[in-house]
Amino acid sequence: MSGEPAPDTPVVDGPPSAVDRPDGTPDAVDIFDTTLRDGAQFEGISLTVEDKLRVAEELDHLGVHWIEGGYPQANPKDAEFFQRAPGELHLKTAQLVAFGSTRKPSRKAETDETLAALLASGCGTLCIVGKSWDFHVERALETSLDEGVAMVADSVQLLTGEGRRVFFDAEHFFDGYKRNPEFALRVLEAAATNGAEVLVLCDTNGGSLPHEVQRITAEVVRYFGPGQAVGIHTQNDTGCAVANSIAAVVGGATHVQGTINGYGERTGNANLMTVIPDLTLKMGVRTLPEGRLERLTHVSRVVAELVNLPPHPADPYVGQSAFAHKGGLHTSALGRAGGATYEHIDPAVVGNHTRVLVSDLGGRAGTSMKAEEFGVELDDRAAAVLTEELKQLESEGWVFEAADASLELLMRKASGWSNPYFEVEAYRVSSYHREGQVTVDGRTEVAVEATVKVWVDGQRVAAVGEGNGPVNALDSALRAALNGRYPALSHIHLTDFRVRVLDGGAATGAVVRVLIDSTMGDRTWTTVGVHTNVMEASWHALVDGLVFGLLHADD
Repeated sequence: MSGEPAPDTPVVDGPPSAVDRPDGTPDAVDIFDTTLRDGAQFEGISLTVEDKLRVAEELDHLGVHWIEGGYPQANPKDAEFFQRAPGELHLKTAQLVAFGSTRKPSRKAETDETLAALLASGCGTLCIVGKSWDFHVERALETSLDEGVAMVADSVQLLTGEGRRVFFDAEHFFDGYKRNPEFALRVLEAAATNGAEVLVLCDTNGGSLPHEVQRITAEVVRYFGPGQAVGIHTQNDTGCAVANSIAAVVGGATHVQGTINGYGERTGNANLMTVIPDLTLKMGVRTLPEGRLERLTHVSRVVAELVNLPPHPADPYVGQSAFAHKGGLHTSALGRAGGATYEHIDPAVVGNHTRVLVSDLGGRAGTSMKAEEFGVELDDRAAAVLTEELKQLESEGWVFEAADASLELLMRKASGWSNPYFEVEAYRVSSYHREGQVTVDGRTEVAVEATVKVWVDGQRVAAVGEGNGPVNALDSALRAALNGRYPALSHIHLTDFRVRVLDGGAATGAVVRVLIDSTMGDRTWTTVGVHTNVMEASWHALVDGLVFGLLHADD
């Protein structure tokens, strides 16, 4: 079964494939992002008000239809966010939504503090959650099923009566429907008959599977008919949040809730970075305004920065490794036939790009392609020699697929290039521990000093630097030695330092691998060093990082 692609479905330059939209699948869906609420419950995320405002700007830039900003009464930060949003958020595509719950049992909607806070938020659209599982109503709320239905009806009626658009999140809907479908539907009816615009079916425990979600969603869609919009909200506890969201759309849902990068409580929510391109590129379902899909990768990584979590490299579509090729067979085929051989879409459609990883699994074709990507000219002989050198280095513990900057410098050297900025003669690091001496934060004082000797423009220069560790001290000394000669150095900063022991059995004599991340504002790169001496490994990665930054300072 298949349908015609939506009119603005992007053309995908990849392997021949037909857009398959099963019968009953809608032409378009609304994307409802809940990163600022549900996503913020992910372990390790703590957003300031400024963070929330910037995330909202990125969501609007992506083109989602709805941005759930949080619960205005939850904490001072959320309250401040809704106070500042009208003056500081200039949304062009999305609409801001405030989240809350139904009135409490045996209370009046007119005097309920939660509903009052929603109305005071100033948002034209409100999303409220209510129980749709009889078990929760009777055991968690400790009230009757009739009262559970009345809580939903009264709350929706109050909000719509104040002229607000209302979305109703039916909490634990799939669990509730499996156990007591009659009650679960009564709850939805209470919301719908009082004006709820969308009935959102929530897999709150994340325990449902795609075949269940598709069947139940289709039954609800048929029950209410074409005049009532049905939505889906899934958690990822079985690893099926994305699949469940797509299954719900196949079942007739026209409203999809999820988060950027799948952030969310426990194992997360449906990852919109996967749901959106799956629906648009594979099924021809319109999700974002025309021209916005190519912003997907950018928004994914910017939001990851804002929430201070590393992007997951293996994420579909937007991950750094999503279109990365390592095996020799793959890279050779890419060189002959392009991305269609091993890529299901053109990466540019989602703002990503093809990457060829040079490793001991690759061959000369991969080395040549990677050099071309860097703008380095290697003849066949140089490529063959470098390929064998790379294999030897990888056997010693070097890894260049995670350190493109060091790889580019190595390839440039293979083409005859040499570092034009400085030549290292020697370095020395010393540290001493002062027992009984403590710093202002109460830690034992450890002083680190480094001396670096380099040749610059035919002159021998020596400099001393101090730091809170050996790498920091070496960085300070090298910058002091180059002081004034390369102004771009002031814009190059080290952002991360990672050490891995490669042979734990060798104990303190083991080979270690050091990776250093550096940045120059909007560009970030990684360099690598390997040695039995952690300082030598660190020095190599440090020097590569500064040289690479100077090389690309004017890019």
